[in-house]
Amino acid sequence: MTSVLRTDDLSLGYGRHTVVPALDLAFPPGEITAIIGPNGCGKSTLLAGLARTLDPRGGAVLLDGRALAELPTKQVAQRLGLLPQSAAAPDGLTVHDLVRFGRTPHQGLLRQWSSADAVAVREAITAADLDDLADRPLETLSGGQAQRAWIAMMIAQDTGVLLLDEPTSALDLGHQLEVHDLLRGLAARGRTIVMVLHDLSAACRHADHLVAMLDGRVVTSGRPADVVTAELVADLYGVDCTVLSDPASGTPVVCPRARLRPDGP
Repeated sequence: MTSVLRTDDLSLGYGRHTVVPALDLAFPPGEITAIIGPNGCGKSTLLAGLARTLDPRGGAVLLDGRALAELPTKQVAQRLGLLPQSAAAPDGLTVHDLVRFGRTPHQGLLRQWSSADAVAVREAITAADLDDLADRPLETLSGGQAQRAWIAMMIAQDTGVLLLDEPTSALDLGHQLEVHDLLRGLAARGRTIVMVLHDLSAACRHADHLVAMLDGRVVTSGRPADVVTAELVADLYGVDCTVLSDPASGTPVVCPRARLRPDGP
């Protein structure tokens, strides 16, 4: 189940504009990586490149040593799942119906719906703690419940890598914790998870590994406690802050004080 995802001299962009130039980056297998940085720094562009929804201008994304661009689309879908920031479904679609879609990459002319698919859907719904909501239409769910339903679809897809763009951005604190707990459980079972997050303290608390980006480049990467400093926050966001240590987890907690002027606080 655990897959190795990395980039080799990867360049990404739109039109004539290069957003991410010549990036070499490895994501720890079986762990949660959070990509952080200010708006417009290239986080979502990088995620699109990793998901093969944006073709490289140069270099490659490598999945278990093979260039993602060279793999058949169906094989990519069997090995890599993507949850975009604004996922949408038709009205009336139930949780169970949505999770069934996760098995689509495993279907074909010679392989129709099977008992193994039914088991995968049932187990995914249970893993996301949605058994009591399986027959509910998505539009009747809370934000946290709906997001867990989308992640359950990814679980049913049964990929080694999961990519998520701002999976908790529209959720309140309680629902954010629901989603992060679910992702933590998936990583514990061997999934390699890469997510874009704006909330720096949440990234420090819930990710094993951080990738800090600025102007399309990686400024630093590593364990949150090793890389998050007041200097890094100032460089990335132009914010004066104090970085404390969470007494329970030991992870960094960022306490912003003021926006920095070009010549200082």
